[in-house]
Amino acid sequence: MTQPTAAGGQARTPARTASLTHRDPAQVSLQEALDALGDPVRRAILRMLADHPDWTLPCGSFEVPVSAATRSHHFAVLRATGLLEQRDTGPRRFNRLRRAEFDHRFPGLLDLVLAEDA
Repeated sequence: MTQPTAAGGQARTPARTASLTHRDPAQVSLQEALDALGDPVRRAILRMLADHPDWTLPCGSFEVPVSAATRSHHFAVLRATGLLEQRDTGPRRFNRLRRAEFDHRFPGLLDLVLAEDA
């Protein structure tokens, strides 16, 4: 699998990234979205992502009060509900909040979450 590079060529996608499932928010039910957004750790992750440019935060940089395995589970839930996109660069996995796509499916919902006081 390949993906475009900044120079206009194609870069090989690491096998680890290719195995990630990124669900289209259009396929997500309101109940699934609410379930994903109901967890305070996931809301904290989303707020951190919203405060940084796309693809600048690796998974290990999120300071949340859970173990690495539990943090990984939270990332998987966010991916499964179309809120998060991830890609691997070397040994690190970087994240992007899929705000535009999620806002198109659920207008205003993410704004409420991001405006919440932590």
